[in-house]
Amino acid sequence: MELDEDLFSYRSLKAYQQAKQLVIDIYSLIALFPKEETFALCDQLRRAVISVPSNIAEGMGRASVKEQIHFIEISFGSLYEVMSQIEIAKELGYITVSHLTNIETLVCDIAKLLSGLRAKRVRSLQQKNTPITHNPSPITHHP
Repeated sequence: MELDEDLFSYRSLKAYQQAKQLVIDIYSLIALFPKEETFALCDQLRRAVISVPSNIAEGMGRASVKEQIHFIEISFGSLYEVMSQIEIAKELGYITVSHLTNIETLVCDIAKLLSGLRAKRVRSLQQKNTPITHNPSPITHHP
């Protein structure tokens, strides 16, 4: 069975692709955390990081542009949550400065892509809500 690429158009978004890479990178880092963090910081990080690409995908599956914007904003929030938790992990000595820098670079790239995606949706919404200003010339009849 051949898949309809339009149905899964979110897959072509760079923000989605990089967010999936962030998931892979975070899961690799979590392996470095001590066992006592398995059900604490590790769980929080897993939930936050998986939320980023998941909300991009869910948002792009919505017909409403307002809903798409809403899910992009949820992805933003999750992205910041990941960054906060990674900073804490570094301060606790679970990861190195290099790990933090690599994650921060990827997070910044994703944030820029999400910002662009959101801006594009907002412009689309504004264009839909803008009244048509085209006034055709009135037809006049001369007797």
